[in-house]
Amino acid sequence: MPMAKKPAEKQQQETIQKPPHVGRTFMDVFDVYATYITDQKDRKMIENAYKFAEEKHRGVYRKSGEPYIEHPIEVCYIIAKLQAGPATIAAGFLHDVVEDSDATVEDIRKLFGDDVAFLVDSLTKIQRMKLSHRTEADFEAEDHRKIFLGMAKDVRVIIIKLADRLHNMRTLESLSPARQKALSEETLDVFVPIAHRLGIFTIQSELQDLSLKFLEPEKYKEILRLLDEREKNRNESLSAVKKRIADVIYEHNITFRMESRIKSIYSIYRKMYKKNYNFDEIYDVLAIRIITQSEMNCYEILGLIHAMYKPVPGRFKDYIAMPKPNLYQSLHTTIVAGDGNIYEIQIRTEEMDSIAETGVAAHWKYKEGAHYNPKEEQKDIEEKLHWFRDFINFSSEKEYDGEDAKDYMAALSNDIFNANVYVFTPMGKVIDLPQGSTVLDFAYRIHTKVGESAVGAVVNGSIVPLNTVLKTGDVCEIKTSKNSKGPNEGWLSIVKTAGAKSRIRKFLNEKNAEAFESSNIEKGKNAITEAFRARGYNDENEVMNLISQQKVLDEFHAASVDDLLKMIGARNPTPSSVIEFLNIRTKALPKTSTHYSSQDSKNPVLVEGGSNIAISLSKCCSPIPGDDIIGFITKGKGITVHRVNCPNIKGSSRVIPVRWNEDLGISSYPVDVEVYANDRPNLLADILQVMASKGLAVHDLHAHLTTETMNTVVSMKIFVSSAKILEDTFSMLLGIKGVYTCERIIH
Repeated sequence: MPMAKKPAEKQQQETIQKPPHVGRTFMDVFDVYATYITDQKDRKMIENAYKFAEEKHRGVYRKSGEPYIEHPIEVCYIIAKLQAGPATIAAGFLHDVVEDSDATVEDIRKLFGDDVAFLVDSLTKIQRMKLSHRTEADFEAEDHRKIFLGMAKDVRVIIIKLADRLHNMRTLESLSPARQKALSEETLDVFVPIAHRLGIFTIQSELQDLSLKFLEPEKYKEILRLLDEREKNRNESLSAVKKRIADVIYEHNITFRMESRIKSIYSIYRKMYKKNYNFDEIYDVLAIRIITQSEMNCYEILGLIHAMYKPVPGRFKDYIAMPKPNLYQSLHTTIVAGDGNIYEIQIRTEEMDSIAETGVAAHWKYKEGAHYNPKEEQKDIEEKLHWFRDFINFSSEKEYDGEDAKDYMAALSNDIFNANVYVFTPMGKVIDLPQGSTVLDFAYRIHTKVGESAVGAVVNGSIVPLNTVLKTGDVCEIKTSKNSKGPNEGWLSIVKTAGAKSRIRKFLNEKNAEAFESSNIEKGKNAITEAFRARGYNDENEVMNLISQQKVLDEFHAASVDDLLKMIGARNPTPSSVIEFLNIRTKALPKTSTHYSSQDSKNPVLVEGGSNIAISLSKCCSPIPGDDIIGFITKGKGITVHRVNCPNIKGSSRVIPVRWNEDLGISSYPVDVEVYANDRPNLLADILQVMASKGLAVHDLHAHLTTETMNTVVSMKIFVSSAKILEDTFSMLLGIKGVYTCERIIH
């Protein structure tokens, strides 16, 4: 290994977050991008973009007094520092010309090509929602949603927009206090989270500090004062620690360089005023950063430091072995120096340091002659930064349109920007989730189809149910089944993420729509067959043939027989209207009495002209007063009463009309029901409490845990007086925590 050079004492490196000097020129931008863009055609395109912007903005001044062209120059300087490509820099110069001059997107396309025109068009659409178009100080949440969606289409749009906002924040003093506050709030809500998730720390940190400066000026000044007061002692102590560490690393012939940094003002503010720390309790106000050549060097240096200084327990983090979702890698440890001062040490390679400072911009920086393809770059970003793909999908969700935009912003913040639980797939892919997320959230984050077919999971080698809460470091494998019934209402109480809730609701809505449609068809079919049966037509096939005629469909504007049945189910048209159109005459029926016998007054069900006929209630579907019923003629056993939708009598010609005896006193009738719920303690006690409150007797109660979903199914026979009482009971059961379905059972 070559002999290491002893590093010179070096404080904070110059980065793009350093405030710009006054009057930067095009040549300053050129000096930056010329170091990595050598193609003369590309250089000429950028220069022409600058000249076009200078012409269109000529004579226009910003509120701060400088010529407007200085703004795109500063934006492009920031972009060039991130080593963006020629099209991105050109679009940076042109990002305001369509909005602020007579130039059109088509003009841009003709002069600079489709790629630059696309970027300028995207930026223009975002710009047209800017704050000055509002009468109120705050952006509406729906505008923020559209901004996120506009930026998500191409990461280069995000980079330009972040640079644009950074320079605007640097020159905010020229605006009114109300505008300063509004723009600062929007910066924290919209642009800082994006910069954070893309790992562009230099922009994120400066945006946070500048926002705080205008939102909490007194607290901002107080933190500056505290930092200044401790600067002398801090520098003396810091120099001693750095020298001792450098000497030891040097002795072991490890090539490295060393920097020190002061924690950002905004980070200190959050610790002091959000987490109630005293300034002296913040361990990582000072950090020493050691940049070396390889991962092995990183771990070697860590061992040397821990041999010299006592590490603070619980403060070591290995982001090299487990990178953050924004690709950040580094070793973090906190040590106690001999004088009692506490320092955070960060150890990383040069490549890691570049990504740590500029995030996605460093990973995908422009490489000349490498067949650069922006679409492939975007695809690569979506594959490597899976949260970015979720961000695009999330921003495209129609569920959060319009009045739900505030819910969208809250959900986006929870699901995407504040996700800090990192869970592994069996293949080692990291999935980030918000705190409290469950196995089911993890399944939906993998893919919607995985979520819908999930029946359980294996976490760290153990089989667990879908409602298991995950923690950082868990390895989770989702178990799926083709026979899974899919999402149910109970899943909404299991998941934490808005994305999973949205997909579950969508599934249930579609399922309910299909069930409703099927129910209406069945309802219409029952209604029309009953109406025909009353006229002597007992053959269902004959009835279907009659109403399937094209003339019938045309008359009632139905596209198909099913459409007609749905319409009949909704009683538009009524069954009698169809029969009248077909001019159906009543067939000759056996002569019977037209009244109900008084001898049947104690029977719950009355049959026309059947006073001496034995009547019994079917055990298969357990009809109760209030249900639509029909009689089934059983040879030698009289009439068995069924619910009209009972599958055991479907299509039979041995049915006759019956009705409930309205004069009968209150009686109780057995009904078999099943209750589906998420398993929890005291579930049965809560169910029985509902039965007791309704005064219902319960028999044959059984409860079991399903192996597929690890949920509880409670089966029982209850005695009720009417369908209305049963409906009320089901409503109360669904109000119990964890209960998501109640069903009547047909045997």
